[in-house]
Amino acid sequence: MATGAVQAAVAGSARSAPLPELAGVRWRPRASESSLRRTERLWLACTVAHTAPFLAVAALLPALKLLLIPMSLLAVAQAWIIAELYAARGAAVVRPRRLPHGRAGECEAAERTALGLLGDLLDHHSRALHARTGLVLEGGELGAWLLGESGAVLVRPGGHRVHCYCVKATEAALPAADRIAHLLLALRADETGFATVANVAFCGARWRLRRRVDRRSRLALDAVENARPLRYASGRGNN
Repeated sequence: MATGAVQAAVAGSARSAPLPELAGVRWRPRASESSLRRTERLWLACTVAHTAPFLAVAALLPALKLLLIPMSLLAVAQAWIIAELYAARGAAVVRPRRLPHGRAGECEAAERTALGLLGDLLDHHSRALHARTGLVLEGGELGAWLLGESGAVLVRPGGHRVHCYCVKATEAALPAADRIAHLLLALRADETGFATVANVAFCGARWRLRRRVDRRSRLALDAVENARPLRYASGRGNN
């Protein structure tokens, strides 16, 4: 996500002007409730297509011969592993970046400055959540968003399904808080455009993603659950 998204938001065009990055993905239809539901069905169908053969083999082998039960259990395990690998791919979008060796101290001052800017964009609840988890919670029309420095997780209404998006600021040297601020401003400027530009890394059950993320990210997912229904439309900014 380039700085054009930030400039669009800062210029006062929030929720009115499309993100500049949309020009690079003209072939994608703009994200909407119907497109998100279609994505959920496609991911479910893909998962079933990859796991069903192993489950069928697992059911068939014991019927042929009881001695094949160990092979049947291996087939069940393979089906489970496939689904877990999908979820692990989604978990990567909220995983913090590893700083190059020896640069941690050098980045501390820039990170403190960036945290100040990010804090100005958040209310008290979101600031506290970011301090505990490194993720920012933002409510939207499509659901509740958790933003990290390398991607975003959209928790759909009801809290049962998630969409994990791989999206990040293009400037590699930015501090983590600045990278999150870029995504936050882009999301506020054009939520459906943000979901259109971002690449889907995983779509599936929230519980499955929760198993694959680290402890801090689990706290953030639980915060979404505890905060429902979110009412952020009139509560953004400094509080």
